Amino acid sequence: MSDAVDTSADTSAARDRLAAVRTEVGKAVVGQDAAVSGLLVALLCGGHVLMEGVPGTAKTLLVRTLAGALSVDTRRVQFTPDLMPGDITGSMVIDSRQAGELTFREGPVFTNLLLADEINRTPPKTQSALLEAMEEGQVSVDGVSRKVPSPFLVAATQNPIEYEGTYPLPEAQLDRFLLKVVLPIPERTDELEILRRHAAGFDPRDVRAAGVAAVAGPADIAAGQAAVRTVQVTDEVVGYIVDIARATRESPSLSLGVSPRGATALLRSARAWAWLIGRDFVTPDDVKALAHATLVHRLALRPEAELEGVDVAEVLGSALGSVPVPR
Repeated sequence: MSDAVDTSADTSAARDRLAAVRTEVGKAVVGQDAAVSGLLVALLCGGHVLMEGVPGTAKTLLVRTLAGALSVDTRRVQFTPDLMPGDITGSMVIDSRQAGELTFREGPVFTNLLLADEINRTPPKTQSALLEAMEEGQVSVDGVSRKVPSPFLVAATQNPIEYEGTYPLPEAQLDRFLLKVVLPIPERTDELEILRRHAAGFDPRDVRAAGVAAVAGPADIAAGQAAVRTVQVTDEVVGYIVDIARATRESPSLSLGVSPRGATALLRSARAWAWLIGRDFVTPDDVKALAHATLVHRLALRPEAELEGVDVAEVLGSALGSVPVPR
């Protein structure tokens, strides 16, 4: 009995510490609460996040601040048109200290939090270098598989696809991201606060100077991941998720609806969100709250719908509205 009480207490403490990460991130990043929530949900699910926004909306700053608040190793890769797959995963090099033998030099993917900055500015071949690490938690080079550290989160940023010099992410790559969050231009009140902070001397290159401290660590993330797997999901909620996925497949505006992988991703993210806000069961509201971030990047418009200017988020909204909510 005492062990159960201790486990519950440890889980509650881990949740409190992870919730405190929001406060720490807020010391450097104004607004963007949805993006912070998405990153925490992905961490708890062992998933990855694609963040989209125009330049200057604090995408990079957000990830750097999160790493500072979590006490985890982090690396950054600036994706450019000439970036090669080995620049990410690592490669075999000649070691002059060992009679010219080939040894493996780790790439930046061997970290806890990888910031893939402007991922859609590099060709699809290089983008795909992340696929194995994101899906299986390992990298295979020269016939040998090497595990990446745990926890492992790819936080990729991208500019809107209509921007010059961008490459669309392949469907297989998009499907590896648990969530896609859009960072909007801040509201006027938030923008005023941003400028006030800069006028007071805030330096976005030095988040520690803003008072950001590490309030959670890998042990808290591991405890949270274990607790999320125990969050209860009723048959009614499972049926609700399945009906949402099937509604997207029947939409006349879509050539590609939500796959079973997408449906399971929605289940995982809803569980993580429920636990993060203090519940041990999932409600239909949790599903609706995470549906857009989890599913919208998995949908593809038909060419005729695209020509008519149909918005994929609106199509998903219509599909959600057509599915009865369980009581």
